[in-house]
Amino acid sequence: MRALVIYCHPRPDSFTAAVRDAVLERLATARAEVRVVDLYARGFAPLMSAAEHAGYLDSPANRAPVAEDVEHLGWADTLIFVYPTWWYGLPAMLKGWLDRVLLPDVAFLMPGPEHKTIRPGLTHITRLGVFTTCGASRWLTRFVGAPGKRTLMRGVGLICAPRLRKVFAAQYRMDAATPASRARHLARVRRKMDRLIAARAPAPTPHREMPA
Repeated sequence: MRALVIYCHPRPDSFTAAVRDAVLERLATARAEVRVVDLYARGFAPLMSAAEHAGYLDSPANRAPVAEDVEHLGWADTLIFVYPTWWYGLPAMLKGWLDRVLLPDVAFLMPGPEHKTIRPGLTHITRLGVFTTCGASRWLTRFVGAPGKRTLMRGVGLICAPRLRKVFAAQYRMDAATPASRARHLARVRRKMDRLIAARAPAPTPHREMPA
C-alpha cells in the first residue's frame, strides 16, 4: 500500500492536525508506504499562472511546474485528503492543488476522435479517504450541498479506479466540539482508516468513458 496524504491547514495546533496524525497512525500500523504533502508548510502556490493556463493541454510539458506532485500521484495507489471545510467547500489552497496538479494526461484523458468525453487517468488509485472538519452542522452542510465533499468523493473519485474503495468522515459543528466529541471523532477516523486499509484493492482495468 502506497498512500499519498494531502494535508491542508495553516495552523500546526489545529484539530485537523490531530485528524492527520490519526490517519498516519493507522497507516504506520499497517506498515504502508506513506508520503505526506503539507501544502501550507511547503508553501504551495495555489494560483494557476497565465502561462500554466495557456499550456494546460500541452502534455507532458504541462507537468513541469508541479512535477513533484505529479510524481507523487503516479507513485501512490491510495489518496487521502485531510483538510478543514470552509464555506462548505475546499480551502483555496487545496482547490488550487487540484487545479494545478490534476492535469490532462495525469488525472484524466481529454476527448479525441475515438472518445466523446474525458476518461479517467488515475485508475491506479484504488483507495480514497476524505477527512474534514465543518463549522456547520451535518444538516446545514447537506442542505447547502456539501460541495467540498462532492468535489473529492465524486469528482476525484470518478477519475480513479472503477471499483474505488472510499471512506469519509467529518467532524461537524467544530466550533462547539468538546474534548469528548473530538475524541469520539478521532476514534471514528481510525475505524474508517482500518476499513480503507482492509479493503481489497480492485484489479487494474482499462480506461473507461466518463458519464456524458
